[in-house]
Amino acid sequence: MRLPNRLLLFPTLAAVALILAALPVRAATPVLDAMKEELQRSVKLLSEQPVPVYYLSYEVTEDRNVALSASFGNITRSSEGERRLVDIDLRVGSPQLDNSHPIRGDLFGNFRSFSRVEVPTDNPAALRNILWYETDKKYKRAVEQLTKVKANVRVKVEEEDQAGDFSPEAPEKWLDDPLPLNFDRASWNDKLRRYSAPFSSSGHIYEADAILTAAAETRWFVNSEGAEIRISQTYYRLMITAFTKAEDGMELPRYESFFSFDPDGLPGDGVVLRKVEKMIRDLEALRAAPVVDPYTGPAILSGAASGVFFHEILGHRVEGHRQKREDEGQTFKKMVNQKVLPETFSVVFDPTVRSIESMDLVGAYRFDNQGVKGQRVEVIKNGVLKNFLMSRTPIEGFSRSNGHGRKQAGRSPVARQSNLLVEVGETHSRQELKTMLIDQLKREDKPFGLYFEDIQGGFTMTGRRIPNAFNVLPTMVYRIYADGREELVRGVDLIGTPLTTFSQITAADDQVEVFSGSCGAESGWVPVAAVSPGVLVSQIEVQKKEKSQERTPILPLPESSG
Repeated sequence: MRLPNRLLLFPTLAAVALILAALPVRAATPVLDAMKEELQRSVKLLSEQPVPVYYLSYEVTEDRNVALSASFGNITRSSEGERRLVDIDLRVGSPQLDNSHPIRGDLFGNFRSFSRVEVPTDNPAALRNILWYETDKKYKRAVEQLTKVKANVRVKVEEEDQAGDFSPEAPEKWLDDPLPLNFDRASWNDKLRRYSAPFSSSGHIYEADAILTAAAETRWFVNSEGAEIRISQTYYRLMITAFTKAEDGMELPRYESFFSFDPDGLPGDGVVLRKVEKMIRDLEALRAAPVVDPYTGPAILSGAASGVFFHEILGHRVEGHRQKREDEGQTFKKMVNQKVLPETFSVVFDPTVRSIESMDLVGAYRFDNQGVKGQRVEVIKNGVLKNFLMSRTPIEGFSRSNGHGRKQAGRSPVARQSNLLVEVGETHSRQELKTMLIDQLKREDKPFGLYFEDIQGGFTMTGRRIPNAFNVLPTMVYRIYADGREELVRGVDLIGTPLTTFSQITAADDQVEVFSGSCGAESGWVPVAAVSPGVLVSQIEVQKKEKSQERTPILPLPESSG
């Protein structure tokens, strides 16, 4: 059984792109030197073994982080941490067939690659000792695994995709200076108190938090091909979350999130507090909103919802390794050069785009986790499928990486999404899109359509053993009636299967929105962004949302809480 790929995305508004600027190479570091020395020694000695190593890479990931949070006007958390993890990719056999080759019939093999090896943050000599021991263990496992791979290939039917297991890539050299975390903790504690305090004015909101997370990630990467990379990035995210409960037990969440690579890029107090007041009004309205029964019909998805929509329907299904693994649905494998969207639609994945009109995109990076430079990939051009997201695992017809081999520290990289950009050549106003929906309602004699304004995330299943479907999780949904009235509703999830739903996309508006969040799959959680206008879908399906059976709080809110 394949676990679902999950996406947590949070919307912000935006419009035009800036490209990552090149920086000069700087001097080496003790960490990089220690990694290079141990790698060269290991490659020399292991190349002389009866089963020689043909490729070896080391990646050390340092994560420094601070988390602050407040609830109902009071600080509830103030923590910080620092750690370094090492990941080793060691390959025996050959690029055509090596120890990484999937063993068919092993249902959970893709999820057994997790390892967490911590290394000291201040002692390069100790780092070499850990690399020595972990490399030795990796080599022994790799030799054993290669034997299993060869046996599996012999006893199973011939594989459909005959591409090899590893692609050659030119070694890159790049050295950033490590970036510090720069922000005023006392000032942010005060901000979080003020952002969370207004929620206490409602007697129905039982959980409300304002959270600031700040992280500085530095990665050192070397491999036996000669790559030497040190890159550093900072991440700052402000999240506001609040929950209430309807009388029937349904939990009703609202989320607002703001992301920036620099703390000065986060919004000012006025912007945040206006969002907070809207969240309070929304939650009170949701408690009284009617529940929607299962329904099929036309719908408009805001840029917020359509970004997740494209991420789940398309994004995971164009990740390269999913075209090769025979337990995958391979939805788009045979559709290259075929029309899959209206000709005005193009979909690009581009980690080199750092921001959209002052809004930073968390899916931006310079190099992936296999030392390959991030690249712009036109997956769909003018409605026609052209490409896949590629790591260093080739597939038939696509033999090289395009810089999308990604992972969480402790996992093995696979092809993953970066910044998803939906580009539309012919757009309409939001009102024009609504008119198109109403016209369809009248033609089909439908009582109403739906408008998905805001979402909390989504998930999808891409394998063959379970339904190949997706689920987008909305938080703010409206009925649109044939007379133009809009009514807030609750209790629905947007569901469907990819090819049927994709074929129903008909038009887009001119309201582009940006989503920065985290996506979880085989290689762990990675930062991603989605940029999309709102879209009109001629037919969607919704199902009833899962509902708690617990009653609303019996005790009233304490009088002193505010």
